[in-house]
Amino acid sequence: MKKQSTNRPDSRKPVPSGPSREENGLSLFPGTDVESWIDEDGQLSVDVLETDGEIVIRSAIAGVRPEDLEVSVHNDLLTIRGQRKQVGETAEGRWLVRECHWGGFSRSLILPTEVDPDRIRAELKDGILTVRMPKAVRDRKIKVQER
Repeated sequence: MKKQSTNRPDSRKPVPSGPSREENGLSLFPGTDVESWIDEDGQLSVDVLETDGEIVIRSAIAGVRPEDLEVSVHNDLLTIRGQRKQVGETAEGRWLVRECHWGGFSRSLILPTEVDPDRIRAELKDGILTVRMPKAVRDRKIKVQER
């Protein structure tokens, strides 16, 4: 097979230093302070599963300790907040690629049904947060007894 040539740069080469995209007028969002984005909370990706009896939420949260996580429910709103602390920062050198979010993160979800807040359980295992929320049982048939 004939190999197609691409115009992509060699990913092993260091990123050239020089004027930033902002300084060159090449910003994707002209007039915005890109540096301020660094301080904003990151957003979690989640999987949400509904069964007959519960709502299950799973999220990959590698590098976070249980004491750095907060899970709360208010009415039909579930919120997960946390802090991912950066370790091993180097004083020398320059970053070539920075894709990981370090710092605070949060995610709020509107639940599709009422859950029993007293029976919600959250577990962090192997970097995966699992939140199990049993559905609230509000409607039920009551048998009428004869006296």
